[in-house]
Amino acid sequence: MKLELLQVVFSRPKNLKGGIVMKFLIALDGQRHSLEAARFISGLDIGEKDEVRLVHVINFVPLIHDIEDYSGVIFNIKQEIAPRILDEAVELFKDTSAVLSTSVVEGEPVEKILEVARDEEADLIVLGSKGLKGLKRILIGSVARDVVVKSTIPVLLVRESLWDVEGRLRILFATDGSEYAYSASEVLSAVPFPTDSEITLIHVIQSAVHDIPERFYIEVDDAMKVRVAEIRQKEFAHAEEILDRTERILRKRYSDIKTVTKVGEPSTEILSYADKMNPHIIVTGCRGLKGIKGLLGSVSRDVMRYASSSVLIAKRC
Repeated sequence: MKLELLQVVFSRPKNLKGGIVMKFLIALDGQRHSLEAARFISGLDIGEKDEVRLVHVINFVPLIHDIEDYSGVIFNIKQEIAPRILDEAVELFKDTSAVLSTSVVEGEPVEKILEVARDEEADLIVLGSKGLKGLKRILIGSVARDVVVKSTIPVLLVRESLWDVEGRLRILFATDGSEYAYSASEVLSAVPFPTDSEITLIHVIQSAVHDIPERFYIEVDDAMKVRVAEIRQKEFAHAEEILDRTERILRKRYSDIKTVTKVGEPSTEILSYADKMNPHIIVTGCRGLKGIKGLLGSVSRDVMRYASSSVLIAKRC
C-alpha cells in the first residue's frame, strides 16, 4: 500500500476553526479514568462540525447459581445507572460546540465499542486506562487492550498523565520510517491537540554494527574499520531523512518540534527516553494486520503495556 492511500483517511472537510473535522468515540464505564478521558477530549480545540459520540456498554453476565432473581436485579440496576454515567460526561461538553450524541448498548464491551466505531465511521476511539506502574503495568485492562489490538482505527488510551496537564502538552512520537509511521504523522496532525504542543520525534537505529564493542576494533583490519564507519554514517543519514520527512508532515499543525536519534532496540530506547522526558502522550504507528487475532507490532505492544504515559496507537487498516 502506498503512503498516498494512507493519507486520504483524513480527507474530511475543515471545521470552522480550520482543523480537520473529527469523529470521536469515547467509551465510558462509570469509572474515574473513563470520565477523565472524556474531560481531556472536551478541553481540546474541537469545532461545531466535529462529532463526539459517548458510549456506555451494559455488559450483562448472568450469575451462575439458582437464584435467578439476582440476575434480573443486577441487570435492572445497570440499565438504571447507564444514563447517569453518560450524563456525567455530557456535562463536560456543555461549553463546547461539537455535535454530541450518546448511546447505551448491551453486549460484550470490546465488540460493541468496535461495532459502534465502525457504524459511526469514527476517526478516533478514546478509552480511559489506569496506567499502573511497575510490574502491574502488564495488567492493562482487558477491554482497553483488546480494543487496541482489534481496532482498525486509531485508539487513544488516556492515563493519569492527561488528567491535569500543567503547561504545554508534551508528545513523544516514535517513527521507524515505515508507511505506517508516516500515516501516524497524518493522524497526529489531524487530532486537535494544542498547536503549541512540544513534539519530540524519536527514531531508533537498529544498527547492524551497534553491538560490536569498540574496544575490539583494534582486532579488525583498517579496511573493515572504514567499512563499519561507512555503515554507521549511512544509518544516521537515513535516520535524518526519516525525521526530516516526519517533521515536514507535522509542521502543518505544530511548530515546536525537536528530533532525537538513538541506537539500539526500539522498545527499550523509546521507553527509556520516555522515562527521562516524561511525555503526556506517546504516539506510535501500527500496521494493524487484519485477520490475525491479537497481533500488534512489538513496539506498539510494549509501549501500550509498559509506558506510564497516555498512548495514541495510530493504527490504520
